[in-house]
Amino acid sequence: MSSIDMRTSETLKPLARPTIYWTIADALVLAKRHLVQIPRIPEELIFSTIQPIMFVLLFRYVFGAAIKVNGTSYVNYLMPGIFTQTVIFGATNTGIGLATDLQRGLVDRFRSLPMAKSAVLTGRTLADLTRNTFVVIVMWTIGLLVGFRPEGNVLYWFAGAALLLLTTFAFSWISATIGLLVNTVEAAQSAGFIWLFPLTFASSAFVPTQGMPDWLRTFAEHQPVSLIVNAIRGLLLNNPNPTTIWQAVIWCVGILVVFVPLAVWAYGRRTAR
Repeated sequence: MSSIDMRTSETLKPLARPTIYWTIADALVLAKRHLVQIPRIPEELIFSTIQPIMFVLLFRYVFGAAIKVNGTSYVNYLMPGIFTQTVIFGATNTGIGLATDLQRGLVDRFRSLPMAKSAVLTGRTLADLTRNTFVVIVMWTIGLLVGFRPEGNVLYWFAGAALLLLTTFAFSWISATIGLLVNTVEAAQSAGFIWLFPLTFASSAFVPTQGMPDWLRTFAEHQPVSLIVNAIRGLLLNNPNPTTIWQAVIWCVGILVVFVPLAVWAYGRRTAR
């Protein structure tokens, strides 16, 4: 081989990069794939936005007059709960999307490509994180229109937003695990929501826990949704509680520690069939 051919061969060789680089790159490619589909199927984003708007109007104008809170208006109390509910419910799209890809055989095509095993899951969760960010921005605007007036400073607002993003990312991995363990898209839809209702409504998201029976109040005050809502509410209303914030963060990190490897295991189990 001539020296010119050798030099040409060297330039055509792929650059050697660490495994973590390709893992991240693969995940970003798949996240982009999911995001570019949104303009082609806009109804998915539209309905994801309509549902929390209906909750805002329902609690603000139907139930709001009957619910008393101390220290602030009910709409200020309500909106942090709506934000949290929105990102948690939005996280169920991860499991539904994975179940759909499995049913269509798309994941089998991904298996034939030289990509990281976790990229399919990470790409999906990152795409849903981006979509939920947009929905929260819409809900912030709706909240302002119905009288929500955050009292914290901008730094607290960004801290609350960061906690919301961490929440949706963590719950997306729970949803991903569910979507990989069930066998149909319909089952993923049902299983993805059914466990969220007691966590969301038996919490401090929409009503104070003081009026609940003692046994329910104990559960409501210590489960993750209440802690996340209380942490975000404190940040947005200029009354942050460091203990509550750390408890909320620990819950989210704990969920990731448990469900990221569990989802990867479930993905390997499904794709090995």
